[in-house]
Amino acid sequence: MGRHNLAEEPVPHPLDPPKRSPGRSETTGSHRIVGKKPPRRRIAKWPLVALGLAVLVTLGVVGWNWADSVLNNRAEAQAASCNGGRTDVRIVVTPQIAKPVEAAAARWNQDLTVVHGSCVHVAVESKPAAEVLGALTGTTPIDSIGGLPDGWIPESSYWVAQLAKAKPDAIGSPAMPIGSGPPADYPFVGLSGASIDETQQRGTQSFRAFLKEPAQLADFTAAGIRAS
Repeated sequence: MGRHNLAEEPVPHPLDPPKRSPGRSETTGSHRIVGKKPPRRRIAKWPLVALGLAVLVTLGVVGWNWADSVLNNRAEAQAASCNGGRTDVRIVVTPQIAKPVEAAAARWNQDLTVVHGSCVHVAVESKPAAEVLGALTGTTPIDSIGGLPDGWIPESSYWVAQLAKAKPDAIGSPAMPIGSGPPADYPFVGLSGASIDETQQRGTQSFRAFLKEPAQLADFTAAGIRAS
């Protein structure tokens, strides 16, 4: 009965080092909280902001392109149907240049060219310069050439000079030569009168510029007319 129980825990000797309590750091002696997770790292916000801006810019570009495409399609549809109305422009030309000018008018009309918000249809008529000059200056009735044309292309600037001398107010825009080399320079002059409105004047000037494009100049060359 007086024997010590071997299963009992031995009594520590006074000189033995004290036992370390659970959870104490072996290096610093500080206590650690058992089971606590380390703090999470914060994610920087600027990459998210940059990504958001990039998405907005992309959506804006897509939206702009879509809107631009819609407007272009609408403009093409209006041109195809001539919703803005039709304006007739009549050009009287000397017989020598009639063929290439008629070919140019056919291209122009096929494209349904819009000028000043209206589809401009160009009709070309061939008449001798002396006959046109007489009608424009009042020597003969204007009805003799089918009424006042919007533009005139004689074979020489001589005829335009005669018109400017006899009736200067009949000239709506300065003459621009279509061909080259005297005496035939084929000046294109826009005309003016009570029956010619602003859209017809602009249409005439636009068609005159159209005649200077490569396809039309090639037709002039094929007809034996040197381009100026």
